[in-house]
Amino acid sequence: MLEITPDLLLQAYRIGVFPMGERRDDPKLHWLDPRLRAVLPLDGFHLPHRLARTIRSGRFSVSADTAFAKIVRACAEPRPGHPESWINEPIIDLYSELHHRGHAHSIECRIGGQLVGGLYGVSVGAAFFGESMFSRERDASKVALVHLVARLIQGGFRLLDCQFMTEHLRSFGAVEIPREAFRALLANAIDRPAAFQRELGGADPCAIVQASTRTS
Repeated sequence: MLEITPDLLLQAYRIGVFPMGERRDDPKLHWLDPRLRAVLPLDGFHLPHRLARTIRSGRFSVSADTAFAKIVRACAEPRPGHPESWINEPIIDLYSELHHRGHAHSIECRIGGQLVGGLYGVSVGAAFFGESMFSRERDASKVALVHLVARLIQGGFRLLDCQFMTEHLRSFGAVEIPREAFRALLANAIDRPAAFQRELGGADPCAIVQASTRTS
């Protein structure tokens, strides 16, 4: 079996393929290329008013790329309805190396300095591939998602891949498209320049998202 290296992993993302593990304690990985792909249009994000109020309340302190390894391991923890995880040690090692190379990023949500939610994913060109998220407090992963979208918009990204559709993602405007349509979107984004924004410079993430939706 061909060893999956960080370089091979990046090449796989460029053609729309990604790896997963069977279980947290299983060291093997397998490639996926879903027939249907979930994407979240950056100019069509639905931001609920209640969530916008939560973000603007300052309840959560939000940062980017300050605790990547902790975010990945938190995403691998058992949760209600999901006792098993596809995030195994090879996944953790590979994506940690991508993070060191500047190709994997995390959003962290904290309350009182404690990590309570977040997400991580991979960036290649102007495409961002969302991998996993977690929440230990109500709305924490949702807040992280809004901050991610705001950073992608500011950074000039064109595609946010969510891999598999969930009702959670659908509520924010995610759509499911055939593999060939996804590959067309990917080809239009993968070689374009974009820069993941670790800071928003004091800008309101809700305003960034809403402005992009209004002007689309």
